[in-house]
Amino acid sequence: MDPASWTSKHKPQSLKDVVGNDEVRTKFTQWLQSWKTGIPKQRAAFLHGPPGVGKTVTVESSANDFGFELVEKNASDYRTEESIRRFAGLASQYSGFFNKKRIILLDELDGVYGTVDRGAIPAITRIIKDTRVPIVLTANDYWDRRFTAFRDKKQYLILEFKKPTAREVLKHLTKIVRREGIAAEEEALRFIANRNQGDVRAAVNDLQALAQGKVKLTFEDVSWLAHRDRKDLIFSVLRQTVYGKSCETARRSIEAADVDLDMFFEWIYENAPHHFNDASDLSKAMTALASADTYRARIQRTRNWKLLPYMIDHMTAGVAMAREKSKPSGWVPFRFPQRMRMLSTTRGTRKTTKDIGSKIGRRLHISSAGSQRDILPYLRIIFEENPRMAAGLAEGFRLNEDEVIFIAGGKRKANPILKARNERGS
Repeated sequence: MDPASWTSKHKPQSLKDVVGNDEVRTKFTQWLQSWKTGIPKQRAAFLHGPPGVGKTVTVESSANDFGFELVEKNASDYRTEESIRRFAGLASQYSGFFNKKRIILLDELDGVYGTVDRGAIPAITRIIKDTRVPIVLTANDYWDRRFTAFRDKKQYLILEFKKPTAREVLKHLTKIVRREGIAAEEEALRFIANRNQGDVRAAVNDLQALAQGKVKLTFEDVSWLAHRDRKDLIFSVLRQTVYGKSCETARRSIEAADVDLDMFFEWIYENAPHHFNDASDLSKAMTALASADTYRARIQRTRNWKLLPYMIDHMTAGVAMAREKSKPSGWVPFRFPQRMRMLSTTRGTRKTTKDIGSKIGRRLHISSAGSQRDILPYLRIIFEENPRMAAGLAEGFRLNEDEVIFIAGGKRKANPILKARNERGS
């Protein structure tokens, strides 16, 4: 199993392989082409749109296609005016090694915040006015008031990236499974593509989490996720919880996210053993989860919602603070909780069992749970060994044909019971 992230492993190396936004990408390449004959009026391009739609990879693959040296920095690397000048100031005035053309990418401009970063935006605008190489800025929200300085279309090429269609994402996922040697049903890939609503990066992360290590991916392998929370959100909260540096960070992450707490508990429980590689750390993390589970059970039993903050503290801050000796060991993917999958795939079985228990309970004046626990196992034996008695019980408990088949263990075994019941009715 390749430990690398598939978003990196299968990142497009050429612009023709980038998913979606064909017209926008064409305008971007035309702008880059104009730099070969001199310095154009628009010395910078501002690429904006939601996460995961191809802004950064468009710049990176274009650099490959045009033979440019790419100088790339994330917003977290250029938080002050001084760091901007040190990084982009000189780079904007000179070519790369061996006189190679250069392109500067200032990525994720949304990450520039507050007083700490004061001066960063003005510094960028001043560098762009004098740049001798193309500069590209990327951000999610172009209309953020911080970016007012970049709205002069005479000086900036403004390009909006939109979410690719599900068909375009499906095509990309199909290429990936072929490279990985995985036989995937088209219906399964289409489900992933539709589920992520144009977020290519999230779709690839989903695909890896579901398919990595397999030789075949079926629709059944993915359909159980139909009612789960968005994973990009879940993954973000998980990272803050499992790798959080403080109680406050871990606690805030779940407060800011609209995720089901019971479901999120399953995510942490499933993933903690894979992300804590020190036994004592893992022991503390699992102890914190056990405490959270105790509060969860008490809340479910007593409906005392005042206990909820204690549950949340243990499953977030408690887990985060357990990390003391565990060291990073390369990229470890987050796994979908198998218990959630089991509960989803057995939902029909559990509903049928509950319905049968309710019918037996009403007849015998006991609880549905008691019927399932104490009566149903004996019914199964009778349904296997004595079709005539089973027919009488089925009639007495008013079981329908599907319920008879369920208890008998299949249509073939149920046929003698159904026949006997029909004879009794006639």
